[in-house]
Amino acid sequence: MAELNQIDLRALNRGDKRTWDAFVVAAAPLINAVVRRTLAPYRLSEDDVLDAAQDVFVRLCAQDFRLLKTYDPARAGLPTWLSVVSRSCAIDHLRRRRQATEPIDDVPEAFLGIEDRHVEKLRIPDGLLTARQVLILKYLYDEERDVLEVARLLSVDAQTIRSTHHKALQRLRAHFREEESGGGG
Repeated sequence: MAELNQIDLRALNRGDKRTWDAFVVAAAPLINAVVRRTLAPYRLSEDDVLDAAQDVFVRLCAQDFRLLKTYDPARAGLPTWLSVVSRSCAIDHLRRRRQATEPIDDVPEAFLGIEDRHVEKLRIPDGLLTARQVLILKYLYDEERDVLEVARLLSVDAQTIRSTHHKALQRLRAHFREEESGGGG
């Protein structure tokens, strides 16, 4: 059994079959241990853990060993680098296993806990917000447009929309906090 540090990386990156086989034998215990440790809190089946470990090897040799060719011995030892790659692959494996979700628009309102679709609109006192802030809130909430669409409509940068939106919400929060505490109109 070859040690990881004895693997000829140039031959490995060229796709030499014997070198790859020696690498797999040498790296498997480390990769399996890291994947097992990463996935342990999620109580996956043994098959899932083995699949995730296999994903590491697949990723290492995919696209003509593209990932493996990024290894730089000057930055880390091969076992350390493989540990990082293995942990990342295990997390990716978890993400792929996530249960499918349903778009909120497809869920009946009764299941969302919404009792009345026609909620009374918030009355914003005159002069509290600038005309631009009111317009942006109208586009974002009343017309349900996204930030990029509003930015295009107003011929401004999306960050300007986000910033104006944020400032408008700050003013509204401050106003309604003051009103709630009995200090305002």
